[in-house]
Amino acid sequence: MGAGREAAAHPHKMASGITGNDSMFYVRQTPWHGMGVRVEEALTSEEALRISGLDWRVEQVPVFYGEGHALTDEYRANLRDDTGDLLGIVSDQYQICQNAEAFAFTDQLLGEGVRYETAGSLFGGRKTWLLARMEQVTILGDQVDPYLLFSNGHDGYNAVKVAITPTRVVCNNTLTAALRGARRIWTTKHRGDMISKLEQARMTLVNANQYMEILRLKAEEFASLILTSAQVGEYIESLFPIDETRATARVRNNAIELREDFRARLAAPDLANFKNSAYALFNAAADFADHREPARKSANWQENRLARVIDGDPFMERAQLLLNRYVESK
Repeated sequence: MGAGREAAAHPHKMASGITGNDSMFYVRQTPWHGMGVRVEEALTSEEALRISGLDWRVEQVPVFYGEGHALTDEYRANLRDDTGDLLGIVSDQYQICQNAEAFAFTDQLLGEGVRYETAGSLFGGRKTWLLARMEQVTILGDQVDPYLLFSNGHDGYNAVKVAITPTRVVCNNTLTAALRGARRIWTTKHRGDMISKLEQARMTLVNANQYMEILRLKAEEFASLILTSAQVGEYIESLFPIDETRATARVRNNAIELREDFRARLAAPDLANFKNSAYALFNAAADFADHREPARKSANWQENRLARVIDGDPFMERAQLLLNRYVESK
């Protein structure tokens, strides 16, 4: 992109979700988030950037309005160098972390049983991500694939993040939980020296392994807590509440439909060994969050779902909070 490029103070409305400028890839089979373009084998980060269409750079330009008047010296516009699309307005203190820089340190993980599987961008490139799978573990007799989901933001709001997303293979549900003593989501600072990158790679695995061990203990705790039928009903009603004094007939019917949907997921064959346990309820909540399609699909509903996996899903947080109350009162 040559000199002289400038950003308008009132640009056209930016596209959201996957657009013609967004792309991604996946390995062997459709990934758990339901998006991607097939490739034959796991890749290095450099190859992942190229194949997934993330080998573009961000450049900063002044913000102008009217007939070439500078809006302010304190802000800059982040633009994609391949399309010129606006990614965000940022302060002059903002330091760009290019896609190649954000994901380069992940190559240090390849010798530790980690393999790349998917990558792509969301919301026109405002957020980019790279997904890698770690070695499979067993929790309560089930095979669980731990994924590391790396993301990088260019809009001024999203930092570089790493999130651990364990997936229960039998049902393809992500068992994301807030666990005391272990972080599921953390940020990484990227520096140019290799020592820093190696340290980040090492800490990523330490954090992920610690999370998986505490998740195993949490799953065992949930599996040992058996609720009465009345408590199960109470839990489902709390998860999908109805304000009888204010709810319209439509709102009430929608909530009842959601409750019935949840009960159907709770009766899934893979949960038969955990009947009426907190673990079964947690898995049903995960299945609901991951696989229920919204009644009204927006253009970017799938992208929003993946973004919630990266940043944290309020529904799953509430589902776990309600279960923790039963644990505490046991």
